[in-house]
Amino acid sequence: MVTFATPRARAELVLFCITFIWGSTFVVTKELLSSISPFAYIGLRFSLAAVLFVAIFPRSVSTLTKAAALHGAVLGGLLFAGFVLQTVGLQYTTASKSAFITGMLVVFTLLWQVALERRFPRLGTVLGVGLVTVGLYLLTLPAGSGFNVGDAMTLGCAFLFGLYIVMLDIYGKRSDATHLTILQFLVSAVGGGLAAMFLEDVVVEWSAPMALRLAYLAVFATVIALYLQTKYQKDTTPARSAVIFSLEPVVAAVLAYVVAGERIGVVGAIGGGLIVAGLLLSELSDQLFGDRNEAAHSG
Repeated sequence: MVTFATPRARAELVLFCITFIWGSTFVVTKELLSSISPFAYIGLRFSLAAVLFVAIFPRSVSTLTKAAALHGAVLGGLLFAGFVLQTVGLQYTTASKSAFITGMLVVFTLLWQVALERRFPRLGTVLGVGLVTVGLYLLTLPAGSGFNVGDAMTLGCAFLFGLYIVMLDIYGKRSDATHLTILQFLVSAVGGGLAAMFLEDVVVEWSAPMALRLAYLAVFATVIALYLQTKYQKDTTPARSAVIFSLEPVVAAVLAYVVAGERIGVVGAIGGGLIVAGLLLSELSDQLFGDRNEAAHSG
């Protein structure tokens, strides 16, 4: 019988729910970028999120501590850099491919755990990495759209988001969730604004559809989803969080097909399936192989 009475079960249910929000953002962002330049979009999205968040949690700034400010700034820097790579990359690749490649954050999360927490991978993790690698190749075969600069940038995004998940696990146990959240919003808002000023020709074409997409991304995918992740992820493990997030590509691919008519072909679909299978396999090693010795570490 499934129960959500434990903190971990509740946390994983929350993360599972917000994964559907994030899965939808790839299509929404792809559409939005036809009306606004990438850095301007990031600056506006996180500025709006910061204003709304302070309105909801006014003490998130007034009670901020130095430690929380430092932790939040680190998380905000990782979040901003990841969003930059993902958003700019979306200009050169499809929403479904972006989602699948972003899903590789599960593998990178495990690698960061080895580097930062000295946890070594299980057999299932090694096999999972192999499946993901093959799946990524099939998804981006040269005969199709190829592995382009957008795909490479999105892969860098997955690398940073994997680190972000591990650092959020560490800092989430040390600082208040509202403090960490508002700092992430502020760092990303300032970073996006400065980058828009100095690194791009700013384009903002206001329209009702554009404003609705921006509002959806700011409210649901930022204020709600990021706050809930910051608040609840600490009650489970980075690896379990990451495997839940691996469902994002599935949601994104379905929506990209229904809304935008994107098709990745049979081979691409097989590649995407292998990526999801590899991501899941890397986190189900103990059930599949009876190996429960993942977390052995020293010091």
